[in-house]
Amino acid sequence: MNRKKLKTVLSLFIAVLFTQINYAQTVTIGNQVWMTKNLDVDKFRNGDPFPQAKTAEEWKAARDIKQPAWCYYNNDPANGAKYGKLYNWYAVNDPRGLAPVGYHIPTDEEWTVLIDYLGGKDVAGEKMKSTSGWKGSGNGTNESGFSGLPGGGRDGSGAFDDIGEYGTWWSSTEGSTGLAWGRFLGYGDGDVSRYGDGSKREGFSVRCLRD
Repeated sequence: MNRKKLKTVLSLFIAVLFTQINYAQTVTIGNQVWMTKNLDVDKFRNGDPFPQAKTAEEWKAARDIKQPAWCYYNNDPANGAKYGKLYNWYAVNDPRGLAPVGYHIPTDEEWTVLIDYLGGKDVAGEKMKSTSGWKGSGNGTNESGFSGLPGGGRDGSGAFDDIGEYGTWWSSTEGSTGLAWGRFLGYGDGDVSRYGDGSKREGFSVRCLRD
């Protein structure tokens, strides 16, 4: 093996190892093992980087050509440290794999398994929300250990909204044309909404599930 190829292999190994360590924190809920943090990567599983969309124009450009993109809420890395990155669905669905080795983006059905285990959509949200960080009296009990945070989102035009109030997570399951399924937690109640009109061009959080 020549030096250039060896260097590439070592770089990829280090990147994978770092990701594994960074996302080592998990919680077992029923028969599922979930990460306890939102995803915060800017490379696919094979090491290929994909772009940060800082401006509304960059976000819309990625939307128009159906290109993977990520961002920090309000383009502030401090938000990334707390809430992870926001991704469009083209990043979620890219065949190179957004989730680290050994994990995957949960399907709509796998989200349903989680929520049913926690008692159903009317009560599961309270058990999934973190005990701090939510607007007003909107904190949860985090009984499940899921540690859901209100990371907000980014709409198709590039505008940011709802940090501190809402958290929305992608599934890997497509809906009707241009849409994909997700799950939604809000500060105002303890339920979990099945978010079926999530445009693939929007920016949501990602939480990974062990294979």
